[in-house]
Amino acid sequence: MVGFSTFDHECMTKALRLAERGLSSTDPNPRVGCVMASGERIIGQGWHRRAGQAHAEIHALREAGSEARGSTAYVTLEPCSYQGRTASCANALIKAGVSRVVVATRDPNPRVDGAGFKMLEDSGIQVETGLLEKESEELNRGFSTRMRLGRPWVRVKLALSLDGRTALAGGDSQWISSDASRQDVQAWRARSSAVMTGIGTVLADDPSLNVRIGDQQRQPLRLIVDSAWRTPAQAKTLQLPGEVVIAGCASNEVPGSLRSGSVKLLALGEDPQGRVDLHELMAALAAMEINELQLESGAALGGALLNEALVDELLVYQAPVILGSGARDAFATRVLDDMQDRIELNCIESIRTGPDLRSIFRFTEHVS
Repeated sequence: MVGFSTFDHECMTKALRLAERGLSSTDPNPRVGCVMASGERIIGQGWHRRAGQAHAEIHALREAGSEARGSTAYVTLEPCSYQGRTASCANALIKAGVSRVVVATRDPNPRVDGAGFKMLEDSGIQVETGLLEKESEELNRGFSTRMRLGRPWVRVKLALSLDGRTALAGGDSQWISSDASRQDVQAWRARSSAVMTGIGTVLADDPSLNVRIGDQQRQPLRLIVDSAWRTPAQAKTLQLPGEVVIAGCASNEVPGSLRSGSVKLLALGEDPQGRVDLHELMAALAAMEINELQLESGAALGGALLNEALVDELLVYQAPVILGSGARDAFATRVLDDMQDRIELNCIESIRTGPDLRSIFRFTEHVS
């Protein structure tokens, strides 16, 4: 195990903070930060801003200039080893004469996955890994899940009452959570590759599903799961800028009103209940380079994903209200007959958003 100095930790922490600046802009690429140092003096900094543009290492090398020779580069993810839309970062570090590269975590992309380290080491550069590895992996859970499991990281957003309800019996759910919580949801949408809902929510609430904060330039893809292609052509989300996809069953006929629009239609296989096959949907989304998928729907679609072990994270806003008996549940899941079958989660974070409590839960058995 490499012994990292206090300065090493400071530089990698700074690189991680730089990487965070790309939370809502780098998709489908990972968020990466880089700090260059000569001795214990920082000479260059950079972060990946947008897919197709220069990577973090390139920005940092440009800032460091000729001082890069003999320096140390702190990078939150293994430098890429191949020529894509941008040049190989490993090769750029080699050409700049960097003597040491400290990396938080290995790149799970099969096109890299250690090849960047090998390029650097074969050129005589000292490579050290594992510094703040968990923090780096947290930044790119969606990217890593897509590369390792062939599906997006699935986050379910819920607004709940204290008695665990999401809406009144008649379906009214506006608004359980506070203005502060709804603003917070916008930030989570902004970092998502796609925001997904079900046809039931579209018909009942006609949601926009877009990001409405600051100067957000990248809108996440908006996805409707609609087995029978019942989405109205005048649905609000279909009228807004940005890409919309409707996923339905190939066995059902698509109405002309949807075929003639600009929406992309994703015809998939069906499960035994005649609904969209969710595993096939997840594979299709991975092929579309969707890293983080945020679900904002009713109990049926969330429960179906939960039953198929396709949920990684719950983003829960619990408001200090009680909706009472008969109000709607958060998930429509299979009935559990034995306490041993209960679904267990870990609460990894809990903070206040206005009067509400926002908590993040992850599943103990199938988290990637």
